[in-house]
Amino acid sequence: MNPIPADDPRHPAYGPVEDQSELPRILLIGDSISIGYTVTVREILNGAANVHRVPENGRDTEHGLKQLDAWLGEKPWDLIHFNFGLHDIRHVKDDMMDISGIRIRSVDEYAQNLTRILDCLNRTGARLIFATTTPVPNGADGRRPGDEIESNAIAGEIMAGAGVPINDLHAFITPRLAEAQTPQNVHFNEHGYRLLGEEVARIIRGLFLTNRSD
Repeated sequence: MNPIPADDPRHPAYGPVEDQSELPRILLIGDSISIGYTVTVREILNGAANVHRVPENGRDTEHGLKQLDAWLGEKPWDLIHFNFGLHDIRHVKDDMMDISGIRIRSVDEYAQNLTRILDCLNRTGARLIFATTTPVPNGADGRRPGDEIESNAIAGEIMAGAGVPINDLHAFITPRLAEAQTPQNVHFNEHGYRLLGEEVARIIRGLFLTNRSD
């Protein structure tokens, strides 16, 4: 049986989460990479946190700005783990992803949008963790290898200025790409998503849940 695609509404990452009132509420924001690791994070943090995710592919920063209010909803969040970047570095030509086309967001647009998103998230009062964009391999449709390194550097400067800790998923998964990533594709196999989910859960536990007194 083929796995359910990340953007399919039947994907288990979109399954309902029934909050346990005594546990902190965590929101995962991100694109299809985060969809792929959501279930693992939930499994590992079961009994320690209520782990939610945005109900769609978070896509690029422009889309994030439009949807952020709806994603945040009315209930308070204790921690928000978020990422934007992989869609911002897409190149499009005639409505098709093509590296000879125009990048969907310029470097300046990405920085401006990410700063605005960060401002909005800060207003929630939640603790924040930013996850770096995972590697772009040679042959990936519509993306150039190395563009994610530039966007991660930009995001790193923005987060450092705001005192937001970084979950460096790019550095974590890079040595494991041969076993974890689909060839010529930005996505990961089941093992790769499991590894990413374990790392996200580890970082959340270490930065937020360990020795939590409130």
